[in-house]
Amino acid sequence: MCGITGIFDTRGQRDISRAVLQRMNDSQQHRGPDEGSLHLEPGLGLGHRRLSIIDIATGQQPLFNEDGSVVVVFNGEIYNYQSLIPELQALGHVFKTKSDTEVIVHAWEAWGVDCVQRFRGMFAFALWDRNQQCFFMARDRLGVKPFYYALLDDGSLLFGSELKSLMAHGGLKREIDPCAVEEYFALGYVAEPRTIFKQAKKLPPASTLLIRRGERVGEPRRFWDVRFSLDAKISDQEACETLTAKLQESVRLRMIAEVPLGAFLSGGVDSSAVVAMMARQSGDESVNTCSIAFEDPAFNEAAFAQTVADRYHTRHRVETVQSDDFDLIDTLARLYDEPYADSSAIPTYRVCQLARKHVTVALSGDGGDETFGGYRRYKDHLMEERLRATLPMGVRRPLFGALGQLYPKADWAPRVFRAKTTFEAMARDSVQAYFHTMSLLRGKERMALYSKSFKSELAGYTACEVFNRHAANAGTDDPLALIQYIDTHTYLVGDINTKVDRASMAHSLEVREPLMDHEIVEWLATLPSSLKMRNGESKFLLKKAMEPYLPNDIMYRPKMGFAVPLARWFRGPLRQRVREALLAGPLVDSGMFDVNELQRLVEHHESGRRDYSTPMWSLLMYDAFLRNVMGDANPAPVSAEVATA
Repeated sequence: MCGITGIFDTRGQRDISRAVLQRMNDSQQHRGPDEGSLHLEPGLGLGHRRLSIIDIATGQQPLFNEDGSVVVVFNGEIYNYQSLIPELQALGHVFKTKSDTEVIVHAWEAWGVDCVQRFRGMFAFALWDRNQQCFFMARDRLGVKPFYYALLDDGSLLFGSELKSLMAHGGLKREIDPCAVEEYFALGYVAEPRTIFKQAKKLPPASTLLIRRGERVGEPRRFWDVRFSLDAKISDQEACETLTAKLQESVRLRMIAEVPLGAFLSGGVDSSAVVAMMARQSGDESVNTCSIAFEDPAFNEAAFAQTVADRYHTRHRVETVQSDDFDLIDTLARLYDEPYADSSAIPTYRVCQLARKHVTVALSGDGGDETFGGYRRYKDHLMEERLRATLPMGVRRPLFGALGQLYPKADWAPRVFRAKTTFEAMARDSVQAYFHTMSLLRGKERMALYSKSFKSELAGYTACEVFNRHAANAGTDDPLALIQYIDTHTYLVGDINTKVDRASMAHSLEVREPLMDHEIVEWLATLPSSLKMRNGESKFLLKKAMEPYLPNDIMYRPKMGFAVPLARWFRGPLRQRVREALLAGPLVDSGMFDVNELQRLVEHHESGRRDYSTPMWSLLMYDAFLRNVMGDANPAPVSAEVATA
């Protein structure tokens, strides 16, 4: 795992400043503390920070082909590199290392832009071919590894693993994109391909961008997508056997490392399945596992994790997260570089911190909910879809729209009495309804929050367009498959993968996700939705397949997940900080928000009349972004204290 950065002159061969490139590279030192190297030639500068995992002795980057005409910087892992090496050698390529990085340069020589089709793994890389005078950028299929880039007015193309490396250049305009702000307050993150800044972009997952020097920079090209055909004719037993074999292979590939390796173990079915498959392939060697426990029993899954650890005799470490672990707010803002509102970033940061004390690589269960159909919201959405199918939109919209207006919001009540959200969803089409479900702040709440001038800047744009864009490409009208497709392109990439990448890299820890193997994802997309959700049971296939390996009380229990007690924090220890952040300072000075609405949120939450913890946390993290990123003209690298605390 590494950090990459660089500068490419798209128009000519102007000299690249070594000092500037060094500053960009140093800003990502936490991603690769083992080594840092630069390569400069006319019109090109490449930087690399290395976290040594494979071929520790000779895998340094930037890495070249035999004659030095092709050079690459790479972040990630190509898990099938060992099978690609003999194939490339048979084509005449000579390897100087045993690293997966060298596979990329020779694969480029052999197959050109289609080389990415041959890679199985998580990757973000930039490659320069001097003979062809072309610069090539690529990102893995599911967006596990990040890739930011920006084209400056003078034709300089900047790129990096994190936005902070682009900011360290000094030439990036920090002009906030209003549409990105709308996406943030709707979703809790800025969705691909936007960043918080107008001038910078994220390279979308499963995309490449080829730039020939002297030619106009075009748009990224997509090289892969998941297609939900749902047409496989397969029995339950055969599906279970096939899945188990695929999981074993995926885990085996991700256990290749020359450094200590372990796994996150939350006590949920996804991470428990990964640990079970690791144990089967570890022989007499015990698997390293780690868990976070919570003081609040409502969120604490430590006992379930211990059950799995005991069953497989793992070397299990547990640390308890204090219920008032909110000192990370400013640290998180500096790590993420742009607004990010998932509060589970706090325990994720802590579990990565714990894991790094014992291992350099950790396997996780991330991606299981999206691919196997595990979220509770999926069951709720399917129920709503059945109701929507019984009435035409012409009846539903006025009827349920009126009920949604009249029914009081009851966040405090049991779920069965929280009908307002259901009524509002019933008045929408499927995609709009799912966006409504996924929104941190609903449309009316966002519009009430924004100032008149900011709404004018938005010019009618709403973040629902992100969902509409992906839904148009889904190629399925199956209710479950459609929202799985949307989540795979939005929530998985923008929230889950972003959270895990930044939290792990802050501690120089590599995280690998066996359940996000693209061959597993492709195969699951051929299976009927009844194998993912059956009789109200989520992750049906995964649970059935794991019954020989995991106890039923691990698999067939309510999902908990990482959570923090925001509502209590904001009425207690963070009360004054919230007041200061929301009612004064950069947030108010930005002119984006209605000050009266901010005042109302704070007062109603403090009084207990309503739970506004979600919008208040979103605002608090936006304030942290304004203070820690926008307020610093020259952002410093993530400190050693942050990286190892």
